[in-house]
Amino acid sequence: MTAAMTDVIRRKIDRARPALAEGAPGADRGWRLALARATRDAMGLDLDFRRLAISRASLAEILEIVPDRALLALLDGPAGGLGVIVLAPGVTAAMIEMQTLGRLSAQPPAARKPSRIDAAMVAGVIDRALAGLDETLADEADLTWAGGFRYASWLEDARPLGLMLEEEAYRVLFAEVALGQGGREGQVILILPADGRGDRPASPADAGEAAAPHFSQALQAQVLRADCRLDAVVGRLTLPLRQIMALAVGETLLLPSAALDAITVETVEGRKVAGARLGQHRGMRALKLTEAVVLQAAPTLAPRAAAPAGDVAPNELRAAS
Repeated sequence: MTAAMTDVIRRKIDRARPALAEGAPGADRGWRLALARATRDAMGLDLDFRRLAISRASLAEILEIVPDRALLALLDGPAGGLGVIVLAPGVTAAMIEMQTLGRLSAQPPAARKPSRIDAAMVAGVIDRALAGLDETLADEADLTWAGGFRYASWLEDARPLGLMLEEEAYRVLFAEVALGQGGREGQVILILPADGRGDRPASPADAGEAAAPHFSQALQAQVLRADCRLDAVVGRLTLPLRQIMALAVGETLLLPSAALDAITVETVEGRKVAGARLGQHRGMRALKLTEAVVLQAAPTLAPRAAAPAGDVAPNELRAAS
C-alpha cells in the first residue's frame, strides 16, 4: 500500500469518528493552538509546546503543583465556575519583556514575585488565548468544561485558592513551553473544574433536526420561484393532416371561435387554469384574468380507436398568442 493510499484511508477514518468525542483533538490540541496564537498575535512572541499533559487533580493536589513566584490569574467561567491559570516566572518575564522592550534579552531577568501590574499586562493575552480555545472547541465535547472562561482577578499567592475554589475534582493542563529564540522555558498550567458547567455543543443529529425546518422553507422558496409556462389560447382550428402539410407562407387561417374577450390560459398539457381578455399595459400586450379554474387530477385518457384504412386522422392546430 502506497503512502498516498494510507493518507486517504487515514482521512476517511478521521472523518468517520464522532464529532463530540472527548479528548484529542479536543482541549489538548485546542490549548496548544490558542495559546501559541495569542502570544504571537498579541506581542509577537513565539511559543512552542515541549510537553502537554491533561490530568485530574483534587484541590489539595492543585495547591502543591503551583511553582514558586508564579503569577496566578483567577478565571471566571459558566454557572459561577472558577478556574486558575498559572504562569511560571520565566513565562511571565518573557511576556513582560516583549511588551516593554519588544524583544527578549540575552540573559533572563532574575526571578521576582509578580505584581498587580504584571497581571494587568498579561490579562489581555490570557483572555485572547481562552477565547481562541472556545473557537477551536466549538464542535468538541471538551467545550463543556474548557469553554467560557475569562480573566477575573489576580492572586498574590496560592493560599487563597483553598478558600476560593470549591472542593471538587479539577482538570489540569500542564504544559512546558519554550519562548522565543533565546532558550527561555517555563510552565503554563490551566486548571478548570472537571465537571463541565458550560453548554454542550449540538450533535450532528441535533443540528440536522434544527436545520430541517429551514431546509423545508428554503426548498419551498426555490419551488415557488420555479418557472411555469402558460399559453394564452385565442382560438382553435382543426384541419386534416393533408391540408396542414400543404400550408404555405402567406396563407390565412380563419379562426371562427376566436374572441379577444374569451381567451383561455392553459398549461402546456392543455389544461385550462384561467379565463382572460386581451388588452395592453404600458405599450405591451397583456391579459386581464376574468376567472380562475381550480385544477383537479388529470383524468386518465382512453386509447383512441384506430382510424379506418385509407382515412387520415385529423390533427388539432392550436393558434396561441
